[in-house]
Amino acid sequence: MSTATYTNSGPNAVRDSMTMLKRNLLQMVRYKSLTLMLIAQPLIFLLLFVYVFGGTMGAGLPGGDNRGDYLVYIMPAIVVMTVVSVSLSTAYTIALDMEKGIVDRFRTMAISKSAVLTGRVLGAMVFTAIAFVVVLAVAVLLGYRPDGTPASWLGVIGLVGLMTLALTWATVALGLSAPNAETASNTPMPLMFLPFLSSGFVPTDSMPAGLRWFAEYQPFTPMIDTLRAWLSGADAGNDAWLAIGWCLLIGVACYLWARSLFTKVRAN
Repeated sequence: MSTATYTNSGPNAVRDSMTMLKRNLLQMVRYKSLTLMLIAQPLIFLLLFVYVFGGTMGAGLPGGDNRGDYLVYIMPAIVVMTVVSVSLSTAYTIALDMEKGIVDRFRTMAISKSAVLTGRVLGAMVFTAIAFVVVLAVAVLLGYRPDGTPASWLGVIGLVGLMTLALTWATVALGLSAPNAETASNTPMPLMFLPFLSSGFVPTDSMPAGLRWFAEYQPFTPMIDTLRAWLSGADAGNDAWLAIGWCLLIGVACYLWARSLFTKVRAN
């Protein structure tokens, strides 16, 4: 049996990517339990840290003495965890498609070879935007009042989009490299724990020396610090450039890795 030829031409690639995006959005509607779980996960962390730890940890912040102050402090970390939560599902779903042979079926069709991955990434970006709005709405109900200007909010939206793009390509690559969907669901889990080892929930100055060094130089810290500054209407300074740089580095490297893996899989 012969397979159809893949194309990379602009109009075909865009059309096929939109078709794959539609498929992924329909999966979100069809698998409601997974969709709700991914949105609920950052909400659970938000409620846990505000109402269980907020009174104590808020009092330990400079100038902080209540849950409201701590809510303001941790919101950037909750936003990052929202992005991570959605991206983790991408590794599982793409590995599941590989395991069930759906990707093999796509290979027999005359579609752009990039559409399968691009559609998955675009779907994650749409899902992240929905989750971000839901988490922000719940935070506002809890008393969160960001002081960002319109320009800083544009920066927040842009950085969240850039983080989503970078982390989704990372989890796409991890999903393609996993031998099965079960492994793919566990491989990206360190991404969920890294925000805890950053400036997300406590100032890095309060950490032991070795942990403080790691927290200050890992990628999520400048991302969180940039979001914190912009959400409060302040200047993020060098943190913004570090955050953008990390996103570009992770995104480009993982895109190339995912493309290489997908090409090898297609060749086998």
